[in-house]
Order: sequence, then C-alpha cells, then structure tokens
Amino acid sequence: FRIFAKTDNSLYVKSSSGNKPSGEFICPSTGKPCSCGESKFHNCESSSGAVFGERWPVSYSEIDGSFYNEKELIFPPELLLRNNLPLKLHGFGGINWFRPLKLKSLLDLKSNYPEAKLIVGNTEVGIEINFKNARYPTLISVTHVPELNVLSIKENGLEIGSSVRLSKLQEFLKKVIAERDKSETSSCRAINDQLKWFAGKQVKNAASVGGNICTASPISDLNPLWMAARAVFQIIDSKGKIKTVLAKDFFLGYRKVDLAQGEILLSIFLPWNKHCEFVKEFKQSHRREDDIALVNAGMRVHL
Repeated sequence: FRIFAKTDNSLYVKSSSGNKPSGEFICPSTGKPCSCGESKFHNCESSSGAVFGERWPVSYSEIDGSFYNEKELIFPPELLLRNNLPLKLHGFGGINWFRPLKLKSLLDLKSNYPEAKLIVGNTEVGIEINFKNARYPTLISVTHVPELNVLSIKENGLEIGSSVRLSKLQEFLKKVIAERDKSETSSCRAINDQLKWFAGKQVKNAASVGGNICTASPISDLNPLWMAARAVFQIIDSKGKIKTVLAKDFFLGYRKVDLAQGEILLSIFLPWNKHCEFVKEFKQSHRREDDIALVNAGMRVHL
C-alpha cells in the first residue's frame, strides 16, 4: 500500500480552469478549503513523475471527508450472501488444493489422498513450505466443514471442533467462564489465560485448535494443558468410524501423534472440573507477548 500513501497536491487543490491550480487548498480531512497543510502538500512531488489522480482516479466525493459521515462503509452484501462452493485448484508443480464443504467429502478425499496435509490457517504448513522447503502435493482446506467448526456446551463438558479458530475459542471460553459455576471452569480459565500470550492476534484469527494439536510441537502452549485437563480427542477415519483417545496418550513423540493414515482429528472434548479440582497454566519465554516458550506446563491438582 506504500504507493497509495504517496500524495500529490493536484488532488487537494481546486482548479479554476483546466489543470491550472488556483492555489486554494482543500483539506484532505474535511474536504473544505483551508491552509492547514498547504506548504506541506505543495512541496510534495509524485514519485513516478505522473499525477497521482491520473493513474488512480479519485472523485471529489471520495476525498470529501463528509462522504464518510453520510454513509458508513460496509462489507459488500453480495459477498456475505454468496453460496460457498467446493473447490479444486491446481498449482505449480502439480499441487492440488481442495476445499470440501461436507465431512463425507473430506473423508473421501483423505481416503484417496492419505498423505494429504489438512490446513486451516496455514500458519504452520506455510512456514514449512516457504522456509523449510517442504513439499506437499495435496492440500485440503477444512475451514468450511460444519462438523469441524462445532462449539457446544454439553452436560459434562465442552465440545470444540478441530477447525475452530483460536480467537473464536477464546471468546467462547470467556462466555462459558462468565456463565458457569467457578468450580467447573478451572480448565477453561487456564486455557483462556494461556491463549492471552499465544502468538499474536492475527495468528489466532487464522490458526485452528486442531492444527495446533496435530502439529505436536514441543513448544506448544496448549498441548500440556489439554493433557492436564484430561481432554479427550475424537478421531474419525475414512469410513466415518469415531474413536476417542486421551490427550495424554495422543502424543507419541517429537511431532508424532496417534493418527493413522486416513484418520483426522474431529473434535476435542474438555470435561468440567470437579469440586476442589484446580488446573493452572505456566509459560516462560524471553518476551511476555508473541514469543515461543522456553518452558510450558499444564498442572492439575484435585484436593
């Protein structure tokens, strides 16, 4: 956007005839004549040597400050109302990229491409491809599968879909903590507190719960807490059969998890805490915010 930040005085000076400026300066903030920045803007030159407005025409209403008060800019309704479609795209080097809309379609794809990498925010796989020269010929985006985006309150705990974004999980946990009995939500509070210092907001808006779990990173902020909180992972195979695995048994080693070919992580079940049961998070890093951990811990005590 740097080129759009360059300004030219021709946009803000009214012309009396043709292109000859009259010297009357139009304030970019209000759209009305003033002298607030006349010298500043008149000394500004276009970096390309061309008049800015000729390359990107800007109408008077668009540079008039009152325009924005009269009508608030909104997200285009036609994009909000569009129908989502299943996608299949081909990339360089024979890469295939799929976006299924149904769980069955996802399972069929995983059956046909057992080595396919599932992605949501691409915050981990993108780094592997761009910086570690990893090659994944098939990528499946699972962002639009409803069963993987579940967030629901059950009688004995919470069900969290594996594609749920971390920022959405944070909002959900805050709501649950406010509404439920304090003795039940010790695990929720610990996870919510750990998420405060988990990466940055942009990453949390994109990254998913399941992606963070299945990456099985040794510096994961949340995986020790899932284990301490006695979370249960629900795993589904290509035939639709569901099995459950305790979080403490799911991680087999360095970046290794208990997922067979054709299996995917469907959801996470987080049980309510018992009376006098306490769960606590711990993270030590060089910086408080947006930094990888030196030491992580999840702790649970039942008195």
